[in-house]
Amino acid sequence: MQKLMVTGGAGFIGSNFVRHVLRTYPDVHVLVYDKMTYAGNLDNLKDVAEDYAERYSFERGDIADAARVDEVMQQCRIDTIVNFAAETHVDRSLMGADSFIRTDVFGTYVLLEAAKTYDIERYHQVSTDEVYGQVLEGASLETDPLHTRSPYSASKAGGDLMCIAYHESFGLPVTITRGSNNIGPYQYPEKVVPLFVTNAIDDLPLPLYGDGRQMRDYQYVLDHCEGIDVVLHKGQPGEIYNVGTEVETENIVMTHAILDLLGKPYSLIQPVTDRPGHDRRYSIHCAKLRALGWRSRHTFEQAIEKTVRWYVENEWWWRKIKNGEYIEYYRKQYAGRGI
Repeated sequence: MQKLMVTGGAGFIGSNFVRHVLRTYPDVHVLVYDKMTYAGNLDNLKDVAEDYAERYSFERGDIADAARVDEVMQQCRIDTIVNFAAETHVDRSLMGADSFIRTDVFGTYVLLEAAKTYDIERYHQVSTDEVYGQVLEGASLETDPLHTRSPYSASKAGGDLMCIAYHESFGLPVTITRGSNNIGPYQYPEKVVPLFVTNAIDDLPLPLYGDGRQMRDYQYVLDHCEGIDVVLHKGQPGEIYNVGTEVETENIVMTHAILDLLGKPYSLIQPVTDRPGHDRRYSIHCAKLRALGWRSRHTFEQAIEKTVRWYVENEWWWRKIKNGEYIEYYRKQYAGRGI
């Protein structure tokens, strides 16, 4: 039985990937390795622990802790690593970059060292289209130069470059995917879509940056997970693959869609001053991944409708998150920024 370690598997995309793998491959055992920061949540895997108890296990640990990583690799005889573990929120990186550098760069190095030591079959790095920087015209190819504009994107680019270096220097079987913005179940509600959905449910203001004309490729999280799966099985070591819908949507359009689905007034929109270095537009070419047989299965309209419905039906999950540390972060992030 294949032993797959999913780092950051208690987070948003990671937990959806774990669920996808266990449903799809009856001969795979998945070990989730997660530090359990504010965004890690075992509720994200509650059904997994119940439905796949014989093929799922959990270990708490930091990917930047080399001794702990080595212990788990040795004890569990891991042969594949998929690395979702990362500090991911741009706004938090602007408040303090140290944890981003530790996890996204040094943590990636620790995992690559472990992958080399134990001669694993595949190491896959989950990255982001933000490493290309803002793309005002056209779309980014995997071979385009990186142009990071936030501590978050810089830290992710550093991890990507380390992966390529380990492939070139040591022949490590590494692949990388760079995904566009994900939406769907279990996304921590500091991110724009779950923030806006949950605020709108409670008739609270929706803090929209600037004029709301920033453009993003919003993809449904399960489409992204399927893309990672395809690369894991069919991708060439040393290669990078973009994953997205190739359709951009303005943030104001996304906001209106959420309010329309919930039957809420546009007056809930509260423009706030834009964040520093806010990328105006992202756009990626995904022909390289499509050549492996992958297709995005959800339009934006389908993805946003499924996402809104999930948060409406799962208040048990998000209401207990939106207190304590979350409230303090929210106050610090948005207080006094109204336009």
